[in-house]
Amino acid sequence: MSTASHDSFCLASWRFVYEGVKHAVNVSRAEELFGPCPWMNVIPLCSQHCLTAFGGIIAIPLILSQGLCLQHDGLTQSHLISTIFFVSGICTLLQVTFGVRLPILQGGTFTLLAPSMAMLSMPEWTCPCEMSFLLLNTLLIFRLFPVCLQLQGSIIVGSLFQMFVGFSGLIGLFMRFIGPLTIAPTISLIGLSLFDSAGGSAGNHWGISSMTTALIILFSQYLRHISVPFPTYSKDKKLHTSRVYVFQILPVLLGITLSWLICYILTTFDVLPAQPDMYGYLARTDLKGDVIGQAPWFTFPYPGQWGMPTVSLAGVVGILAGVISSMIESVGDYHACARLSGAPPPPKHAINRGIGIEGLGCLLAGAWGTGNGTTSYSENVGALGITKVGSRMVIVAGGALMVIMGVFGKVGAVFTTIPSPVMGGMFMVMFGVISAAGVSNLQYADMNSSRNIFIFGFSMFSGLVIPNWILKNPNAIATGVIELDQVFQVLLTTSMFVGGFFGFVLDNTIPGSKHERGILAWNKAHKDDSSNTLESEEVYNLPFGISAALSSSAWLRYVPFCPGGRPGSLDGSGADTNSLEPKLFPGRPEPAQIIVGVGL
Repeated sequence: MSTASHDSFCLASWRFVYEGVKHAVNVSRAEELFGPCPWMNVIPLCSQHCLTAFGGIIAIPLILSQGLCLQHDGLTQSHLISTIFFVSGICTLLQVTFGVRLPILQGGTFTLLAPSMAMLSMPEWTCPCEMSFLLLNTLLIFRLFPVCLQLQGSIIVGSLFQMFVGFSGLIGLFMRFIGPLTIAPTISLIGLSLFDSAGGSAGNHWGISSMTTALIILFSQYLRHISVPFPTYSKDKKLHTSRVYVFQILPVLLGITLSWLICYILTTFDVLPAQPDMYGYLARTDLKGDVIGQAPWFTFPYPGQWGMPTVSLAGVVGILAGVISSMIESVGDYHACARLSGAPPPPKHAINRGIGIEGLGCLLAGAWGTGNGTTSYSENVGALGITKVGSRMVIVAGGALMVIMGVFGKVGAVFTTIPSPVMGGMFMVMFGVISAAGVSNLQYADMNSSRNIFIFGFSMFSGLVIPNWILKNPNAIATGVIELDQVFQVLLTTSMFVGGFFGFVLDNTIPGSKHERGILAWNKAHKDDSSNTLESEEVYNLPFGISAALSSSAWLRYVPFCPGGRPGSLDGSGADTNSLEPKLFPGRPEPAQIIVGVGL
């Protein structure tokens, strides 16, 4: 197999995206992931990955703001957005450098959003129906920060559990008992449980929200095969035009930006009502006042910026349910990322390290006070399938870009001016895709089986009924022990926990073959078939010569997150040390499948 130079690979990959070449360049996968790219290519590619993930990263702090009573406090919202950008950038750098080492972006996770909102919906933390901006600032010190600090502490404790599971290698034991019938209701109920948040935001102006939804659907589904000419520069052709599939790459960002611009124009010409009690007032872009002017140019998020985190038993138990779901989802993302980038399937030590580093990322997120954790982004995996560029340098540059954005306070302030109906329109698409992504796991199970139909149907319905009833009857749980009441309150109002719990128990207790349950097909799809080849070492071993230094100690090969040793005679695996040919995954993924990840 012929091996191209580092620069020629990146230039060829760039031409593949923008000129419609149908076959990727045939070079060593280890070289593709390690090789440097010219900055003229790295900057637009890393910007594309960041822009693809913006929808999810921005949505999480804006949703949390509702539970934290920050709807009218634009400055605090902007600081929260800056913090999550900053931490996401740091976690991306850690994951690509020391974690699973695949080109995958890190960001906020919706699996922790569900238990966080359940915790914030407890009676003692419920926001008053009406609150003026002045009164809100008075209440921040006495009422808001305690629950924020409890949320931080709960995330920190939950992250320690994730680090233990990852670095100890227990994630493999977890996956033995968790199959499609557990994962499907768990992931689906994340999206379905947020319907009230989506409806509340979209209902502030159904015209604007419907326009946003229609634009995202138009760009992501109907116009995804249409390319747009853009001026580009290369050494060979100098300044010329190339065609970019921009609608396929950035449908969410384009939809939000266009709706946002229309709302700004309608606000400028006073088409939208200026009275707070009139319908459509919340679609204006000037509701936060001069938040952009008030926000500082530079802000430096730091650990403990909201105060010393505290811990509550109810919060920790609820966050643990979200952490387990996040780990399961990340394992699937690792395999998907390796498959789309053409790398060997990740070995066990890389998966263990990736889960452990994600736990470390959640620890940092809890310490900095993002109100959320971090996880691998499915949007980034989908973007890899479109661009066919799997260079680590691109993702490293993307992580650095997010850190820089987190330092500039004006950036977070700009995002707070997005009207809630625009975000509601995005939620309609985003949460729908999350729900469908969960249901798609049923493709591995035999859905002609009455057993599987019962388990999935009962789990889904229970995950909707029980939390809804508990929220309407908050005083129904009274064991006599306040801490125990809070634990039950958080768990039973977290839809993904209720549905996942019933799915897990029923799937592991009701008799059924592994083929019927989908375990065989699931394991085959996520099989660790990467032999201990030299190519696998170059992709997944630790950087800076750390693996070579560790290989001198024979006992370290038994450490779950350390590489197992050199191929060939050193470890007795019988692997072919001369095999440098990468495992090829011919054929471009179907755009309809890729857009599921991008559309998030």
